[in-house]
Amino acid sequence: MVSVNNLSVEFSARALFDNVNYVINRRDKIALVGKNGAGKSTMLKIIAGIQKPTSGTVAIARDMTIGYLPQQMVLADDTTAIQEALKAFAHIDRMQQHLDDMNAELASRTDFDTPAFQELIEAMTSLTERLAMEQSDNSRAEAEKTLLGLGFTRNDFDRPTSEFSGGWRMRIELAKILLSRPDLLLLDEPTNHLDIESIQWLEQFLISKAKAVVLVSHDRTFIDNVTNRTIEISLGKIYDYSVNYSHYLTLRAERLEQQRRAFANQQKQIQETEDFIERFRYKATKSVQVQSRIKQLAKIERIEVDEVDTSHLNLRFPPAPRSGDYPLILEDVGKAYGDCQIFDHATFTIKRGEKVAFVGKNGEGKSTLVKCIMGQIPYSGMLKTGHNVKIGYFAQNQAQLLDGEITVFDTIDRVATGDIRTKIRDILGAFMFGGEASDKKVKVLSGGEKTRLAMIRLLLEPVNLLILDEPTNHLDIPSKEVLKQAIRDFDGTVILVSHDRDFLDGIVDKVYEFGGGNVKECLGGIYEFLEKKRLQSLDLLGTTQEIRLSTGKQPTPKENKAAAGAKAETSTAEAAPQRRSYAEQKEHERIVRRARKRVEEAEAEIERLESEVAAIEAKMADGSYSEELMSSHLEARKRLDNAMSVWELAQTELESLG
Repeated sequence: MVSVNNLSVEFSARALFDNVNYVINRRDKIALVGKNGAGKSTMLKIIAGIQKPTSGTVAIARDMTIGYLPQQMVLADDTTAIQEALKAFAHIDRMQQHLDDMNAELASRTDFDTPAFQELIEAMTSLTERLAMEQSDNSRAEAEKTLLGLGFTRNDFDRPTSEFSGGWRMRIELAKILLSRPDLLLLDEPTNHLDIESIQWLEQFLISKAKAVVLVSHDRTFIDNVTNRTIEISLGKIYDYSVNYSHYLTLRAERLEQQRRAFANQQKQIQETEDFIERFRYKATKSVQVQSRIKQLAKIERIEVDEVDTSHLNLRFPPAPRSGDYPLILEDVGKAYGDCQIFDHATFTIKRGEKVAFVGKNGEGKSTLVKCIMGQIPYSGMLKTGHNVKIGYFAQNQAQLLDGEITVFDTIDRVATGDIRTKIRDILGAFMFGGEASDKKVKVLSGGEKTRLAMIRLLLEPVNLLILDEPTNHLDIPSKEVLKQAIRDFDGTVILVSHDRDFLDGIVDKVYEFGGGNVKECLGGIYEFLEKKRLQSLDLLGTTQEIRLSTGKQPTPKENKAAAGAKAETSTAEAAPQRRSYAEQKEHERIVRRARKRVEEAEAEIERLESEVAAIEAKMADGSYSEELMSSHLEARKRLDNAMSVWELAQTELESLG
């Protein structure tokens, strides 16, 4: 479908790509990975035809369509959200016009027996079939369904696009691209502006409806769920793996180890050859052997070990000073802007040492409540911070608040106090700002580098309540893993505002969901929360269908809206199986297979954890008591309990599907 041939790209005499070759096939779902600056976005632009390579070609199949979503773009402001989304169907009008032109040509021709006339007939037949397929769907309904899936409400449809923030306008552009159903989707960080529910909806769309996909993303769960192939860009070369991201990491580690061994062996061979040349260079009796070794040395193709960041970022928050038992208490807290009530009656208590997540759609009040906690905006109700609570706050726009005109070193030097000022260089080195990097001006740093720099400032003062609002924005996957481990090790209290499921998994033990003006508490981790929401959606869908079937009435718009999320992942209700079309039946079978797989995976996890617990208990039975062993036992039991909860939810879902 797309063939990349001998592709080379140079920037400022530096080779970004060097003689790269690969093919994108139909139905491929490819994750394009590599460190920041490796050329991932450039590769997408070249395939999209926006940028030209230094040399080489990109061969694209005839009549193939491509949809490209960049990280940044300028959008029109002269239409409403629904009008902008409906532009995705403009190609249908063009196809109809082309068919009308061919019909007019056919009526005027008399060369019925010529090959050209037969070609015209075949072209018209093909276009007619394609047009019938394109027109089979209701364009307006499809556009509304897609906008709802990406987090819009029906009230948003007729709002001018100029009223939306940049993130929401990017969602409109994503909706247009998805609705156009291109043969190849090129997506550059598509989840940056999406909440968890929208990310899950996009996953399902790409898995079930998209054709070929090439995407760049730092959301590990998203790329693991969507892709079946991983292409890594490293040192101007590519490495192609027919597996998803998690499996790729294993294979990549094996490849790097092989490279290191081959490199070490070659270096040893080169050193021995150079020693021989140096030892016998001036001996006439050895001149032939010396010349032979010199030629041999010149012919060696040097092995290059792929670029791996060897600087170890060991992020560790300072020990938390002890706070009171309840760092944060809220009673009937609310916030409104004029007549718009963002949330109300928020009542909950966060205990010392808890790590919790604030989740929900954008605009539902997560960051607003954080600002209330920080005392940055007024609110109603009672909000109390506990005894000796010291807050460390990382805002969504923290990286943008840095002074771009000063250096990395000066950024930290201006806020450091006391003995810590003598260790600034060491601290910067630990965060990969060692050597000349510490003298760079902040304005030349990448988004990820600015986020790391902002995080260093947060580490300079011991705190016992960390509030991190979207801390993973602009961080690549390895950097996120480092931050995740640091939060795990932190002995204070943590509030995390994030849409990244993989990042939240294993950190939080309680989730607060913001939506509909309410704040709801859910015990358990992020995936337990998502399972419960899925079951609630299934129950709600079943109730709505029962109302329709028992009364003979159509569900109200409110009932339809409540069931919309569930409809994205389920087929027609079990109460009316005879009404399913063939496509709906296949979709239902696919959902059942996925539900059964989740049950099997949960059972396997339970079995593994039971073995782990048994092994620890066997050690304890032998008298091997220690604080570390007891802690491991408690942690393993907790994971087993969580796994049992996940299994129960998955089993209930499977049973509800019939």
